[in-house]
Amino acid sequence: MKRARLIIITGLSGSGKTTAARAMEDEGFFVVDNLPLVLLPEFLKLHSCSGEGGFNVAVVVDARNKSYLEGYREIFEQVRTAGHVVDIFFFDAADDVLIRRYSETRRRHPLSLKEGVSESIRQERALLAGIMELSTEIIDSSWLTPHQLRAKVIHMVGGESNGAPLAVLIQSFGYRYGIPPGSDLVMDVRFLPNPYFIPDLRPQTGLSPRVRDFVLGQEACREFLDRFMHLLDYLLPCYHKEGKSYLTISIGCTGGRHRSVAIAEHLRFAIQNDNLVIEGLHRDVAKE
Repeated sequence: MKRARLIIITGLSGSGKTTAARAMEDEGFFVVDNLPLVLLPEFLKLHSCSGEGGFNVAVVVDARNKSYLEGYREIFEQVRTAGHVVDIFFFDAADDVLIRRYSETRRRHPLSLKEGVSESIRQERALLAGIMELSTEIIDSSWLTPHQLRAKVIHMVGGESNGAPLAVLIQSFGYRYGIPPGSDLVMDVRFLPNPYFIPDLRPQTGLSPRVRDFVLGQEACREFLDRFMHLLDYLLPCYHKEGKSYLTISIGCTGGRHRSVAIAEHLRFAIQNDNLVIEGLHRDVAKE
């Protein structure tokens, strides 16, 4: 009888489970969306009855149908007892990020409670708390782009060689709101003169030409960028050679609206390498 490598894809709605499922499908997994867990042992048994060798299966399990979650502990144990290897990938994201994603896509939350999306997310967390405790991997997609999330998932399942490009996210943030989760390199640029204290520049952001010119025109900023670019020229090929699939570089200032934004934008276009896929994100630029 063939033994399966089974990955359970679960977590909060809007946290990236669909992206993960598609990535695994591209890596040769047989992907089943929202299979009732009670059918899982029989499903694996049917696959095991033909041929030799193992096979890879990914099953998406979420809160779209509450009854599908019943008895998951016993079912997972039954599957493991049958000899299959089971991993549980739990996908999560910050509540404000999930709310924003639902607002941008205009999707309805699967629980669709009359109290709104925030309460739906809270109740969904409660429904999935038990599975989260059993998870072998927890993936926070709050500040990952879809490309980076896909690269992370493929890396976790052992796919793609070192020849794949390194996905680099360069993001700005405000220390006032905390360092972004998942940051690999963090640079503090609060030592630079702050445009916030110039009345004409305060309402603008680092995306505006006037703020950008003010920040990048400082001698201290030019020296910093020269030194930091030399460091990145050394580090990025090393990360890629080591097999890292994604890298997050976070540039922080006080509020995340001026200095960090201008510098992150500059770096996004200054870094040029065929082995890199560069993306940008300004986490706090819209906050006051």
